[in-house]
Amino acid sequence: MPAKILMLQGTGSDVGKSLLVAGLCRHFADRGLRVRPFKPQNMSNNAAVTADGGEIGRAQALQARAARVAPSVHMNPVLLKPQSETGAQIIVRGRMRGSARARDYQGLKAGLLPDVLDSFARLREEADLVLVEGAGSASEVNLRANDIANMGFARAVEAPVLLVGDIDRGGVIAQLLGTQAAVAPEDSALVKGFIVNKMRGDPSLFADGMRFIAERSGWPALGLVPHFPGAAKLPAEDALALGSYGSRRPGAKITIAVPMMPRISNFDDLDPLAQEEEVDLVMVKPGEVLPVADLVVLPGSKATIADLAFLRGQGWDIDLAAHARRGGHVLGLCGGYQMLGTRIEDPDGIEGPPADVPGLGLLDVATRLTGDKRLVAVTGETAADGVPFAGYEMHVGITEGPALTRPVLHLADGSPDGAWSADGRVAGCYVHGLFGDDRQRTAWLRRLGGQGGGMQYEVVVEETLDAFAAHLAGHLDMAAIARIAGLG
Repeated sequence: MPAKILMLQGTGSDVGKSLLVAGLCRHFADRGLRVRPFKPQNMSNNAAVTADGGEIGRAQALQARAARVAPSVHMNPVLLKPQSETGAQIIVRGRMRGSARARDYQGLKAGLLPDVLDSFARLREEADLVLVEGAGSASEVNLRANDIANMGFARAVEAPVLLVGDIDRGGVIAQLLGTQAAVAPEDSALVKGFIVNKMRGDPSLFADGMRFIAERSGWPALGLVPHFPGAAKLPAEDALALGSYGSRRPGAKITIAVPMMPRISNFDDLDPLAQEEEVDLVMVKPGEVLPVADLVVLPGSKATIADLAFLRGQGWDIDLAAHARRGGHVLGLCGGYQMLGTRIEDPDGIEGPPADVPGLGLLDVATRLTGDKRLVAVTGETAADGVPFAGYEMHVGITEGPALTRPVLHLADGSPDGAWSADGRVAGCYVHGLFGDDRQRTAWLRRLGGQGGGMQYEVVVEETLDAFAAHLAGHLDMAAIARIAGLG
């Protein structure tokens, strides 16, 4: 028998759909059901590598974890990775299929629907319940033609929909009722109930609001979910969350600064650092200067040359050079590693217009971007002191140069990765997830004069997922949600 379906759509982006799906995945998995998460189309530069050699949105990887299953490319068959204000790389079932401007992509969606439906069918065959997450706003009627992300998908598979509004941003009554007014009646009929998310303060103050929405819409009220502070301990879906990202702890023993570039990718590399009590993680916004810090991390980028130009435009290259002269440490991850070299070449326009630009010159390496993308989980140890690690690589480009004789890491297959500067202050590598490995994070913090070792990151994530599932069970009508999903 095919799995039951339940879809969560939102009144807008960042209303909490991803986390709600993760919490429901854990709740129903703990009831003994085989649960699979699914997002037909995602737009995010935070991605995860799957065991089948592809990539999906980081949020779907977290949802798979919540469901206690391994992530698969079929959980997010279409992933859009923005490279500019108007264009994105198109990943289909974990592999790059090309790039398109936003307007051109609208004409491609109908051709992607068969891939989406086939991946969805595969998940239904192995599950009791598939929890589907929509993208952005359900009321984007200007994008409704050939839609594969929200109501278009729901109609194609006859999925019951729960509509999520965010009270924290204000105007949640208008969000929900406005969505009903904007969408077609046949789409509105798919909505079987609504959830109001991120309530701060006394929930009883919005009891009349819940009744008003239910009466006006005809949709059942399924719950008012209070703000969950623990959400900060889980990987964020995309750069929309960066506005409140970081963990400012003035006076902490170690200060780590991260310049926020427009096309930042895989910034969940930093999540474990944000949980360390001895770390003041400073996300440096455009217009600000890099502060005095123990370590500056240049994170990954979806458009390395464009972000390098942005970094220079902010004067951060000057700040970084001064930081290095003072004896500060620098770590570049993936695209950040490429920026630290002497040159970046993109002759084929892999990440933007063809270009050949000077790097920051802090590592004696040069990078040539190529069309082949490396997507693989890796293990190994640090070259200098043999500390083990587990992580993943997700990059295009070949990096060469004299500094490679001083590698940062040795992979399990014996190959080196990354480079150190001659003075041992500047390093870069292609491996993501280093700080998620307690052994590596502890070693890095101790190099910076800290203690490390006080936090088990994987345990924190698991405990937070359990706590959030319990949070939802206490504030949502789970019996009604199960009935809407057809679970009885």
